[in-house]
Amino acid sequence: MLLWLTLTLLWSTTCWTQQMYGPGGGTYFSTSTDYENDITGIRVSIGPLGIFKSIQVRYGSSWNERYGVSGGQTQEFILAPGEHIAAIYGSHKAFLRYLIIYTDADRWASFGKEDGISFVAYPDQPDKVLSGIFGQYQLLGIKGIGFRWDYPLVEYTTSQPETT
Repeated sequence: MLLWLTLTLLWSTTCWTQQMYGPGGGTYFSTSTDYENDITGIRVSIGPLGIFKSIQVRYGSSWNERYGVSGGQTQEFILAPGEHIAAIYGSHKAFLRYLIIYTDADRWASFGKEDGISFVAYPDQPDKVLSGIFGQYQLLGIKGIGFRWDYPLVEYTTSQPETT
């Protein structure tokens, strides 16, 4: 509850959309904006020094391209049907080091270890959800990361279909 209160207070003073967190530099990447499904999972690889090596997003049942460099230990977070990413907390030094993914179903997953400068990212409208990720990477890993927010593409209902 305290996190949501903090996010609400930050929201009232700053809009965090289309901002990159971290020093940046290197090769630019962006997940597709030409998708037909909502994000259904996140996969990251973290190296032995705690640096995020790569990141990958799942749309529907298919994983998008992996962005970054090879290596590291892989972790993933799969969303339930109808669940969306609603906010992200993280930290960076020279490279991305930590992410906590929060969903609209009151679930969360953490990746890496908090170290460096912290950030909070969330949409500018309450009904928007994470729709894409962009950033930059170099030889050792991800130097900067940003988040795109949009309205969900797929509406899930819990009602039973009508029978005749």
